[in-house]
Order: sequence, then structure tokens, then C-alpha cells
Amino acid sequence: MSPGKQASPSEAAAPMAAGARLEAMRRRVRLSRVAVWTVIAAGPIALAVAVASTPTTVRAAPAAKPTAVRTAASAADPGGYAQVFVGAWLRSSTNDETSAQARLAQSMAPDVALPTPAADAQSAPQSVTAVRSAQRGTGTWSVTVAAQYAGGSVRYYAVPVASDSTGSSFGVTGAPGVVAGPVRAEVAKSSYAVTVPDGDLSSAVGEFLTAYLTGAGEVSRYLAPGVNLAAVSPAPYTAVAVQQVSAVEEAAAAEKVPADGTTVQVLASVEARDATGRWPLGYELTLRARSGRWEVAALESGTAQDGGGR
Repeated sequence: MSPGKQASPSEAAAPMAAGARLEAMRRRVRLSRVAVWTVIAAGPIALAVAVASTPTTVRAAPAAKPTAVRTAASAADPGGYAQVFVGAWLRSSTNDETSAQARLAQSMAPDVALPTPAADAQSAPQSVTAVRSAQRGTGTWSVTVAAQYAGGSVRYYAVPVASDSTGSSFGVTGAPGVVAGPVRAEVAKSSYAVTVPDGDLSSAVGEFLTAYLTGAGEVSRYLAPGVNLAAVSPAPYTAVAVQQVSAVEEAAAAEKVPADGTTVQVLASVEARDATGRWPLGYELTLRARSGRWEVAALESGTAQDGGGR
């Protein structure tokens, strides 16, 4: 063989190594087949043992988290039901048990007797309002209802009410009882302790509320970017005058508009006027400084008190 055709030792070893690996693979396949046929020939018991010997990994299913379900009974409040009953009961009479009010009262509380008002008794109440509902036990309530009369007097009634297990139906279980009304709660000191003088902030508040309540001008021109607030429609008043502006932050009382982004919370006391008279009103506002002017960032509801969240 010529030197040019003679294979190098490395080239000759490559086919030999490949053949060895192929032969080893064939041997493993033959052994696997023999093992399977041996198990089958040995019968079901051997097959079961072979399967049992195979390691198996079992993962425990995660424990399901309990889901809070708010039932109708937990959300039930019979205040409205008691209010309707007391209104019908006070406007009914044993002298006319076929009247609409008497029939309504008897349908809501068949075991409760109707009143017998005297001929010169005061007229029926102008309004009846549920002011408090207290749950006494499972399915039992005591509802306090206020009846206001034309002369300005108010009488309070406690009404026992029962609800079913689903909280979808109610029934008056006894006659109403006259009780003392709720006492006036002590009001915390207002957090609006800073007096805001006449200036840019009070002017911004007055102009905004004038547009908001009278329709004079566009409300949007007084709002901070991104704030959407529509005027009251139809406009209930013809004029608005600012009486006093108080703030939580000292920055609201500064002579000049502070740096951009400065935010203050104010309470504006205003007098609104219409054809029927003058009406003292109060508005909580959040204002933000931008480009040398105050802009309304929010119109709040309620009055913030010390210690209360906003």
C-alpha cells in the first residue's frame, strides 16, 4: 500500500470505537427483552412485584384555602321594613281597619293591635325614618324608628323584628315601644384649624363653587390635570358667596402660592342664594398648587375630624 493510501492510527480507531458502542447498545436491548419476557413468563405475581418496585413520586395536593362567603342573613338589615311598618301603624286606626294603611300594618304584623287615636289627636307624622338597627340574636333585631311631626316634635319607637335564615324576609313580632331618642354625640375638634385669609386660595375656592353651583363659567378651568368633575345640573342657585375658608395645612395661609405640587385640604363655608332664600353650605376641597395658581384636586364628602381617615 502506498503511503498516500495508508490510514492513520486515529482514523482506523474511529470505526472500531463506533462499532463497540453499537454492540453495547444492542446487548442492552437484548437484556431488556429477556427481562420483560422473564417477568411475563413468571406470571401476574412477578409482574406486580416488578411494578411495585418502580419508584413513584406522589405530590400532595395543596390544601384548599377556605373561601369567605357572605350570606344574605349576615347582610340583612330590617331597618327599612320596620320604618314602613311604623309609618303605616301610626297612620292607621281601629276605627277604620279597612284603610290602606291599616291593611298594610296588619299584613306586616298580624298580632299587633292598631292604635285608636282621639278625635283631636295630632295629625299623622310628616316623616318616619329608621335611625338604628341592633341585632339581638340569630334572626332577631330591635329597630329604632323616628317619627317627626309637623310641630317639630320627634317620637322614637323600638320595633322588634325577626328575619328568616336567609335574611330575605322579615316580620314584626311585637308592638312598638316608645323609647328615648339617641343622645347627641360629642364631636371631635375640627382638624381645619388654620384660617385662610382673602387671597389666591379663597378666590379659587369661590370661583370654583360659583361655577359648580350656579353654572356661571366652566368648572373644568378650575380643576387640576386629570380631575373630572361635573357641575350640579340643573344649577340649584343663582349666586354663591364665600363666608370663611379654613385649612389643615399652614401652606394654605401663605401670601403667595407655594411651589408646584403643594397640596392643602380646606373647608369652605359659603352662602348660596336662590329665589327662595339664602342657604349656608359647607364644602371640603383638596387644592394643589401649579404654575402660580391653586387648582381643585378633589371635592370631598363629610367633615374630617382629628384622628379620622381621609
